[in-house]
Order: sequence, then C-alpha cells, then structure tokens
Amino acid sequence: MAAVAAALTCTAAVAATAASAAAAPPHTARGSVVSVTPLPQLSAVDVAATLRDDGFDASGVRYGVDAYRIVYRTVDENGDPTTASGFVGLPRDRDRRLRVISYDHGTMAGASEAPSVDDGGRSPEGLTLASAGYAAAVPDYLGLGVGPGYHPYVQVSTETTATLDMLRAARTFARSVGRTFDPRVLVTGFSQGGQAAMAFSHALQVGIDPSFRLAAAAPISGPYRIADAELPAMFSGQLDPKDSAYYIGYLLTSWNRLYHLYDKASDAFRAPYDRTVAPLYDGKHTDDVIFAALPDSIQQLLTPTMLAQLQHPTGALAAALPANDVSCDWTPGVPVHLYAAHSDQDVAVQNAYLCQQQLTDHGTADVSLIDLGHLQHVDSGKAGFAAALRWFGQIAPPTR
Repeated sequence: MAAVAAALTCTAAVAATAASAAAAPPHTARGSVVSVTPLPQLSAVDVAATLRDDGFDASGVRYGVDAYRIVYRTVDENGDPTTASGFVGLPRDRDRRLRVISYDHGTMAGASEAPSVDDGGRSPEGLTLASAGYAAAVPDYLGLGVGPGYHPYVQVSTETTATLDMLRAARTFARSVGRTFDPRVLVTGFSQGGQAAMAFSHALQVGIDPSFRLAAAAPISGPYRIADAELPAMFSGQLDPKDSAYYIGYLLTSWNRLYHLYDKASDAFRAPYDRTVAPLYDGKHTDDVIFAALPDSIQQLLTPTMLAQLQHPTGALAAALPANDVSCDWTPGVPVHLYAAHSDQDVAVQNAYLCQQQLTDHGTADVSLIDLGHLQHVDSGKAGFAAALRWFGQIAPPTR
C-alpha cells in the first residue's frame, strides 16, 4: 500500500518531484548524464532503408541522424536514486536550435528489446523523428535497456519520472555538441507509451520542470483506463486471448513487486504457471520466449480467485488500479490528438473514448479522437505514429 500512496497522481507529487531534483547537486541531479554511447550514425539514405525494413513510413526522411544511447540519473518507484537509459537522435542539419519530441515506447518485457539497445540502437521511431528535423528523446524506462532492476510496468509515476529525466539528459547532451532545445515539447507514445505520454504531458502542463512547456500531445492506442476499459474487454472476448495472457502476466508480476497483490504465486497463477511466470518477466527473456511459455488465455493462466479479483477488484489491486488510471484525468491547455483503431485486439478502443471523456469533463479542451480504422495493434502504432508526426509538422514544424 505504501507504493500505491507514492504513485504520481496529483500536482503536489509533481511539485515534490521537481523540488527534489532542484535540490540535488549537479553531478547527482536527476537527468544528469552518466554516460554516452554513440549508436549508428546514418545518412538519410540509410535511415530510409532502415525504416522501410521495419515497415515504417520513410517518406518524411530529410536528414541523416546521429544517434546515441544516454545513461542518466533518475529515481525508482520509491524515490530512491537509480539510473536508466534511452535513445537520443539528432538530425544532421545545420540548425543549432531544435524542437524536441518525446516518444514513449510500447510494451516490451526484454531489456534488450528497448529502443537504445534493440537492433544496435536503431529505434525506428527515434530515427523517424530525428530524420524529419526534430530532436528525439526516447526513454527505455526503468529496468529496460541497460538500466538496473525490474521494469515497473504501466506505473504512471515511474513512466513520468523516467521520461522527464530522459528529456533533461537529452538536452544536456545536446548542449555538449552545440545544439539547444526549444522549451516547447511535443509528446507522443504508443501502447504503454500512450499512457506514459499522457501522464508526462500532464506533468509538463502543471510545471514539473519550468524550463519545459507542453506544446501538444498525440498518444496512440494507450491503455489509459485498465479498470474500466482494458480488463472488461479482456473478459468480454473483445481482445486476443493469448495477448491478454501476456499483458496480464506482466501486469500482475510487476504490480505484485510494487503493491503486494498476493502472498504466493499460486494465489494468482494456476499450476504450472505459478512456478514459471514470474521468472519470465525478469527482463532477461524476450517477448517471443515469454509468449511461447504462456497458455492461450487468461482463464488458463489465472486461478479462479485472481480472475474474480480482476473483475471485481478489492484490497491492494483496488487501490493500485485508480492510482495508475489517471493519465487522462486533467484538462489540456494545448491541442491533443488521440489515435486509436476500432479493431485493435490488444488495447481496447474504449480506452481512447474514456480518455477523451476525461480530458474534456473538467472544461473546454481541444481534444480530437482519430480512428485509424480496421487495424490491429502493431499496425495502429505505425499508422498513428506517422499521423502524429504529420500533425506535429503542421502545428509545430522543426525549428528553423
């Protein structure tokens, strides 16, 4: 329960986070750079070829990209010092002052699959943003990439702090190579990163770091309302049952470390999964390995007691869900585009509808919900990302 109380769900917590960072000595301050590792430095032709190989839209490539893995200082779920890593991409253009886009990636369980590590650090989203003329700041999150410990999956507090401190580190590094960032930040993210992007956008709007300002937000296919949209869709059969087993296994394993949802693995998972599931989500196993080791549905994975808990939460789970279903509980003062696909079988489109409702409930807000059509989850991410970048280019083109 202590971890639940520590979740970033209010302006006071945001202010406290900013205050603690400001009080730290510069060499240990949150967002300070620990190390920089050059990643592939690609020409525009190489970037376009890499993106096409990954199934991404390469039509907006204008520049080559200098990419780097940054290890930076941040805090863990208890507020204790730790480090995390992320991808920074800078366009090979002559502009000294760059507009920056913060991108939060989707669900992955293997540390080696994170943006700054996977495929030698060739993050397709990071390369796309930088090749269009923006600076790209792409956190790996806690426990992924080369960061220590376990990943606190879909926990808004650590998603927010890791994203903020990545942005700070990216700015510091950019200065060291003669580039500066426009303080107006564009924010986007896919799947888990959609939730993270919305929580981070809220934090920017309320002033978590006065040196940055939110310019616009464009989250894609995010699980913004796990309790009210995602879980009901799993039980109704709307979502892919095998994929749901993967997500639920990840969530329960992670949240049990954070919030102590159950005493024994056998309280949550049927045999033999009570012995095998938790070790799978240790950051050392890739998603392919995890999928192969899971059953075909949550009904086969979970005990009757845990299935009932997910449908009618009580105790620690009942406290953890609302603490992390708050990423859309604010009224934006900037334009927001929500991208979602009505046929998504991983993240229910109802998440986007409820997010739009939350964003507009407290007053007038410039929020648009764009249905990406008959697409599955991964394709919605690629289509939504391309659409978000086109929109950013219209309302806030790269600084010239």
